[in-house]
Amino acid sequence: MEKVRNKFRSVRVRLFFSLCVVVIAIVLFLIILNNVVLETFYLYSKTKNVIQEYERINYLYNQIDLGVQGIDIESELNKIATKNEFDIVIENAQYFTIYTTDSDFSSLLEKLDVYTNSNKNLNNNHVIYSRGNVRVTEVKDDVEGVNYILLNAALDNGYRLYIRIQTESIRESVKVSNNLLILIGIVSVAIAGILASYISKKFTEPILELNEIAKNMAKLDFRKKYQIKDTNDEINDLGKSINSMSQKLETTIKQLRNNNIELEKDIEEKSKIDEMRKQFISDVSHELKTPIALIQGYAEGLLENVNDDEESRNFYAQVILDESNKMDKLVKQLLELMKLEYGKREFNNETFDIIELIKEVIRKCNVMLKEKDIEVELAPLEPVYVVADDFYVEQVVTNYITNAIKHAEEKQGKKLIRISVEAKQDKIRVTIFNTGEKIAEEDLERIWKRFYKVDSSRNRDDGGTGIGLALVKAIMNNYGNDFGVSNKEDGVEFYFELDAQK
Repeated sequence: MEKVRNKFRSVRVRLFFSLCVVVIAIVLFLIILNNVVLETFYLYSKTKNVIQEYERINYLYNQIDLGVQGIDIESELNKIATKNEFDIVIENAQYFTIYTTDSDFSSLLEKLDVYTNSNKNLNNNHVIYSRGNVRVTEVKDDVEGVNYILLNAALDNGYRLYIRIQTESIRESVKVSNNLLILIGIVSVAIAGILASYISKKFTEPILELNEIAKNMAKLDFRKKYQIKDTNDEINDLGKSINSMSQKLETTIKQLRNNNIELEKDIEEKSKIDEMRKQFISDVSHELKTPIALIQGYAEGLLENVNDDEESRNFYAQVILDESNKMDKLVKQLLELMKLEYGKREFNNETFDIIELIKEVIRKCNVMLKEKDIEVELAPLEPVYVVADDFYVEQVVTNYITNAIKHAEEKQGKKLIRISVEAKQDKIRVTIFNTGEKIAEEDLERIWKRFYKVDSSRNRDDGGTGIGLALVKAIMNNYGNDFGVSNKEDGVEFYFELDAQK
């Protein structure tokens, strides 16, 4: 039962029945149209024809009245009646019949008041055409059972012309036409069935082939491909798409398998990851060990009164305070970095002038700039508005500028830090350049890691913790904006981007 149901659901069977239904619907529509329209069209055509013949007969009599020779009016009337299957009666001004093709028609006119339509047996009140001396009427004779079209017109010479056309033939024509349409419909359905079977087979064969390929793809078997035909139809395009998808899936699955192998290798290298974690702990321990040792040593010196003078004690206390501040700064930076890296920090974004912020950072660093005799250039000086959290942007700018101050060296007779701000589509790029030695290529990516310093000796005189650039990276990653560093001819250039004010 399920197989039978599936068979009737197939595209081939549905296409076959669809074509048959369409043919049957067209035949039925033609039969309905034939019954509704044909009689009306027939009356219109015959009315037009009878008016034309009236004009011709009127023209012939006018020619005779003008004295034109060689016109046999009776012969011409007979031709018109025979050609058009008309019944014609012509009466003179005294209502005497001077020409008739049917005596019965003449008798009918004698007892019929065609001007008043008073005969009770006739239902001839349907006037088809009426203009001037010409009137065409559809007449139904209930006694005789005859229906016809009657033209009643006056000729220019005063004669009256009556033309009758039988309309029974139209009903016979409709009946014959309907029978012919039914016959045509039966033949058409038979032919459509054969054609539908052939066409549906031609359509469904490539679809079945594509279905088989899709089933194999579901089993991760990509060996079978669709044979591309010469035709440029939708099925051929679908076949090309299936082949393309099969190729891409095969490539992707191979890549996934390779990635799986690499993942297994990564698992095998778990010991290396453990070593990295130990190195991280070691770095933190190293950063805290030195200030703790200094604090401990100078505190013991104060307790043991190593130096009795006030100046020495103040120096010891100042060292302890400085190292405590450095530890406090380090711990806060570490906590801030962790929050940024793990997405636990919310930004208070607002619109502000980045030029004004840079000027403020330069003012705070003015002492260091003067100590190292560094010249600062900033362009432009007019306001440039960005959308971000000014607190974190200030950290980025401060880290870049202090980093530039630490590494600025004299080139071409001067130490220079050049800060530029420029628009790039919907972004604002801030670039900070300092003259000095270039960064080794292998260090360009490493400098963004926490606790990484290009100077392996980690000299404490510059006060660095190795976290500043890692903070920059974390802040920029949270915004999804670009940042980086590149070596230039006379130094190093750092940059970052912010969203411009819309």
